[in-house]
Amino acid sequence: MSWYLIALKKYAVFNGRSRRREYWTFTLFTFLLLIVMRMLDYALSTPGAGVFVPLYLLAIVLPALGVTVRRLHDTDRSGWWVLIQLVPLGGFVILYFAVQEGTPGANQFGPNPKAVS
Repeated sequence: MSWYLIALKKYAVFNGRSRRREYWTFTLFTFLLLIVMRMLDYALSTPGAGVFVPLYLLAIVLPALGVTVRRLHDTDRSGWWVLIQLVPLGGFVILYFAVQEGTPGANQFGPNPKAVS
């Protein structure tokens, strides 16, 4: 949970680097919270007209983008690679980059987050 909160504290930070643990913990908690929000939408209204999921997605878009960009920086790639998700199957490219080990030592985006923590 602390890694999820770290990503939320860096709400719209697009510089620096994020460890795999921060990225995947954020992704896991976002997925779990979306399930809970979906259940609330289903319980309180008709399934197609929910309000909790759209509100949560609106609130989480900048932190999700920020942690993804920082994860790309950890693998020594530009944050602009996030735009590849706009093409079909581009999400798999981001997935491939996200599972890779970060570059050891400092890179052009900052110090190694493993060494800092």
